[in-house]
Amino acid sequence: MASTRRIGAEGSKNRALLLDATEQVMLDQGYAAATSRRVAAQAGLKPQLVHYYFRTMDDLFLAVFRRRAEMGLERQAEALASPQPLRALWEFSNDASGTALTMEFTALAGHRKAIRSEIGEYGEKFRIRATETITRVLTDRAIDPDDLPPEVLLVLMTSVSRVLVMEDGLGMSVGHAQTRAMIERWLTRLEGPPGTGSAALEAGQAG
Repeated sequence: MASTRRIGAEGSKNRALLLDATEQVMLDQGYAAATSRRVAAQAGLKPQLVHYYFRTMDDLFLAVFRRRAEMGLERQAEALASPQPLRALWEFSNDASGTALTMEFTALAGHRKAIRSEIGEYGEKFRIRATETITRVLTDRAIDPDDLPPEVLLVLMTSVSRVLVMEDGLGMSVGHAQTRAMIERWLTRLEGPPGTGSAALEAGQAG
């Protein structure tokens, strides 16, 4: 039987503080350090409040992930609607704190089935939306999808960006400048230099 214990309101200031605190603990010390006591201390609240707003720590982790994922979907939508969606998507994927938190949730998913399922669901949403836009960009540039499949380009961009961010955090840099330079050349080929947009590139080529 499901618990009927009262749970704090989702719009509560204290609930938001707990979500913020959990993120910070995960970023600073890793997901395993995010206990109810440590999260409460980070938020400046009493430990009992953690379970007033969240029945279990899994519920807290899910709330943190969903909030971050929804924010990510909004940012992704803005990137994909920009004049240079590929460049904007690349920059979006290079967010250091977002990548670090994603890595913590990925590690957590190995121990929490609910988290694993949630990551997969949101991950598919990200890729489906991005693939649609990338397909349009490549079509506009008359690039054969058999030569450069949109799905492959998306996986390469997001995977490479995460590896670069992860290695930056470890103090690794060999090959990074060359990789970023190569991606910059491809982005310029597909969308023009930063700040111009594909429309301006096409106009320049037509002239």
